[in-house]
Amino acid sequence: MEVKKLFIVLFLFNAILVSAQQNGPSTVATERAQKKVERREKINQLIKQEEEGALIYQKQGAFAFKFNTDGWSMFYEHGKYKTLTKTNLWWLELGERKHPKEEKVPTLSASQGFLVISSYIYGKINNFYYLKAGFGQQKLIGGKGNKNGVAVSAIYGGGLTAGFLKPYYIEINDPNTNQREQIKYNNNDNLFLDPSIILGKGDFTKGFNEMKFVPGVHARTAIRFDYGRYNEILSAIEVGLNAEYYSKTMPLLLLNPEKKFFFNAYVALVFGKRK
Repeated sequence: MEVKKLFIVLFLFNAILVSAQQNGPSTVATERAQKKVERREKINQLIKQEEEGALIYQKQGAFAFKFNTDGWSMFYEHGKYKTLTKTNLWWLELGERKHPKEEKVPTLSASQGFLVISSYIYGKINNFYYLKAGFGQQKLIGGKGNKNGVAVSAIYGGGLTAGFLKPYYIEINDPNTNQREQIKYNNNDNLFLDPSIILGKGDFTKGFNEMKFVPGVHARTAIRFDYGRYNEILSAIEVGLNAEYYSKTMPLLLLNPEKKFFFNAYVALVFGKRK
């Protein structure tokens, strides 16, 4: 009798499990299909509104990470739609510029009984950071009425730049005192340029209290591929050029000319939201 009850329970459990497996995917598939239909209808409605001359969004906010040919940067951008093809932009950008001839030199040293692997950049004088505040426009040049939502826009503008030079420190084993020290470059500094005593780069925070400010201006031009155009979520890839001019020369690497003007190319990953 007990065996019969057990068999009935197992049979019912198996029937429920089979039913769930059969109905589950079908329900999920139905929901997905319904969402696709709703999404398609929403896009068609937005395209219709745009064709009638209505602004489907009013503003946008976006963050981006830029891979520059001479460093890296990240920026926040705010945009206000003025017409169907024109958007006013302002942005803040923070980044670091590196000299194209910088090369990391690996080092191996002993500290408190352990081997320490490090590296440094030979002849580097300063770290070069910058903060930009700019204003410009984004103009739609392709993709109008495209149902896949991809738009191609031109971006142009410029503004003010604050350049910051932070002394680059290295760690050495001072032959005069036989002690580990962190030093920066001074004119005709033999210790700074002697690779046989260099142990590696100094602490990242070293030199921030000695930072020098250099004002400048910048210009930006780019092409943005926005593959989420008819979507509240902004998703885009941007390819562009930067130009910057500073009021003083920026010493970065020994035995190389100091410059006021800098020019680079970049690729940026842009993500944000429209309202």
